[in-house]
Amino acid sequence: MSEQKFAGDTLGPLADNERLKEQSDYLRGTIDQDLQDPITGGFTDDNFQLIRFHGMYQQDDRDIRAERQKQKLEPLHNVMLRARMPGGIITPQQWLAIDKFARESSLYGSIRLTTRQTFQFHGVLKPNIKLMHQTLNEYGIDSIATAGDVNRNVLCTSNPVESELHQQAYDWAKRISEHLLPKTRAYAEIWLDGEKVEGSQDKEPILGERYLPRKFKTTVVIPPQNDVDVHANDLNFVAIAENGQLIGFNVLVGGGLAMTHGDTNTYPRRADDFGFIPLEHTLQIAEAVVTTQRDWGNRSNRKNAKTKYTLDRVGADVFKAEVEKRAGVSFAPSRPYTFTGRGDRLGWTKGIDGKYHLALFIENGRLRDTPEKPLKTGMAEIAKVHQGDFRMTANQNLIIAGIPEAQKDEIEALARRYRLIDDEHSVQRTNSMACVAFPTCPLAMAEAERFLPDFVTEVEKIQQKHQVQDDPIVLRVTGCPNGCGRAMLAEVGLVGKAPGRYNLHLGGNWEGTRIPKMYKENITDRQILEELDQLIGRWATEREPGEHFGDFLIRGEVIAPVHVSKRDFYA
Repeated sequence: MSEQKFAGDTLGPLADNERLKEQSDYLRGTIDQDLQDPITGGFTDDNFQLIRFHGMYQQDDRDIRAERQKQKLEPLHNVMLRARMPGGIITPQQWLAIDKFARESSLYGSIRLTTRQTFQFHGVLKPNIKLMHQTLNEYGIDSIATAGDVNRNVLCTSNPVESELHQQAYDWAKRISEHLLPKTRAYAEIWLDGEKVEGSQDKEPILGERYLPRKFKTTVVIPPQNDVDVHANDLNFVAIAENGQLIGFNVLVGGGLAMTHGDTNTYPRRADDFGFIPLEHTLQIAEAVVTTQRDWGNRSNRKNAKTKYTLDRVGADVFKAEVEKRAGVSFAPSRPYTFTGRGDRLGWTKGIDGKYHLALFIENGRLRDTPEKPLKTGMAEIAKVHQGDFRMTANQNLIIAGIPEAQKDEIEALARRYRLIDDEHSVQRTNSMACVAFPTCPLAMAEAERFLPDFVTEVEKIQQKHQVQDDPIVLRVTGCPNGCGRAMLAEVGLVGKAPGRYNLHLGGNWEGTRIPKMYKENITDRQILEELDQLIGRWATEREPGEHFGDFLIRGEVIAPVHVSKRDFYA
């Protein structure tokens, strides 16, 4: 097996994923043959991994896995699909189409809004997979490159209020997404029955024949809202505006949150600020960062393959210089900006264009119907009459955007009728979120989405006890250390370790620019609540005016701050 080298240093034999990608015929593999196989409900061999490049993960219902084993049945294989929607904007017509497919052709019937500012289908069986892609394509949606070793769905601040600036930033998010997409026709050939052009040959000028060493995430963010959590991403474009017009971006590189329990060579990391670029150089810089990571990233050890590890291995200054060389562009000093928060501005706001926007809190992003809360039906009813668009946020919420004043009362009445507006939600609940975890995520070690609502209720009781119920804490739960729920940018982050047990991380900040640190390892939810009771009690009596919980924990020396390197994180 070949070896990869950088600056004369041998990193070791290539990981098997590199063979898989190189031999995949530009991501085709034998997926088409697997689709015709009636013996199994899943994908076999390399195709299990290759379907990720087409936006899908193979999963099964872990709640019933043991029972099916007893019955000598294979797991109930199905796929989760994540759509590609740069900036998270979706039309009412598109919404009604995904609502119909989820209702009629998925096991769970729900729509899941994700931290990647898009939606996911869960529980799609093999006979319905092609129908799913063709339905989405009919309405202008695809799932190309929303998973796998590629640049994934590009996030953009959800800010319909400053409509002109947001439109400019959103346009760049779309352009970056399109520029960095795989060029192979495999998606169209397999899922849309596209014709394979004889004699033609796929080329990947940006991603290469082996694609990237690992997943790659990009954002466009408009200060002062850090609602996309820039430090969770490989590449970030921070919008710099003058007189309400976008003039360029500060570029942040090398953020990421995933780690592996017990492996101190893995760690969360903040992004480095490379400097400012004018708008006309945006695509050049995006491409140069991606190709530098493509060529320099670790293809031997996937646990150390992300951009953050490349920067730490070669040096951020060396990486930056290579980006400038490849782009033919020099970074100017960064322009000043400030992040003041990262939550969504829930409720009604009025835009500078005179239209209104209603941001809805969707707990954990899950839109389903229950007798008490028919949320999914409610969104469909709104989509039937809404004249603007919907905007999915990176915090799992949904904005009904572009509402004319004459329609405000109608939209609010529908939202209240179907419990999409719930005045009983506390500010703590609206500042808490979780990844999916059980029963569908194969990586989950502990509950997250199903655990969080009741856990938040207990935290609310503690806050009321100490009379700080109006002062929310950024609280996040992930079922494993892979980072989907972004717990490693929370003031209180729970990372699943085993069923019913979590690592408790404390000390992130309200703005999302500081990584929390491990406080207690492998403890139960009751033990976590006992710790929080004591610490929130101290915060209530010892804090300075306006001091957030995470900042108090640092100032009070409850926990040491983490800056950038793994030395900070593990010290």
